[in-house]
Amino acid sequence: MAGGIESSDGGKANRFKELALPHLDEVYTLARYLMRNRSDADDAVQECYLRAFRYFDTFQGGQIKPWLLAILRNVCHSAYSENARLLYGEDAGDEAPVDPMWREQDETPEQTAVRRSESETMRRLINRLPAEFREIIVLREINDLSYRDIALVIEVPIGTVMSRLARARGMLRDAWVAAERRSKRR
Repeated sequence: MAGGIESSDGGKANRFKELALPHLDEVYTLARYLMRNRSDADDAVQECYLRAFRYFDTFQGGQIKPWLLAILRNVCHSAYSENARLLYGEDAGDEAPVDPMWREQDETPEQTAVRRSESETMRRLINRLPAEFREIIVLREINDLSYRDIALVIEVPIGTVMSRLARARGMLRDAWVAAERRSKRR
């Protein structure tokens, strides 16, 4: 009988690894933008995966990424926010997730420098957005979730997702234009 329990737990662990681990980078990226602190993001991701494994039997099937991101959001919300609001990370800084280590080598050094500068500027601008807009930009533009999946993750109607996303994109566009103007004056 003990062997049956082990094989069933082993099957759960293997299935969880197969389905959930491929999304670890995306979960971590959202955690970094929500928590705005590497250490807190690490803790939140660890807690997210512990909870996801613990409750993996309740997973209804379908896409696991929105389910994991919803768990992460709840972890960040409940464990790390004040007054049960989405006000993550007090030490905002401009620290952001690190780019993947691998890169195609098609770019010239100048193109690489421009891309890196633009990426750093965009990360800084995203980090300065209010939490509800930062979260929606990360879910859509970085994690590539559908509007329906975003609505499930943040527990709002699709219309709210669409309006927040439009507002967030507008704020980013305005901030980008302002940053460009400042850089041209130098």
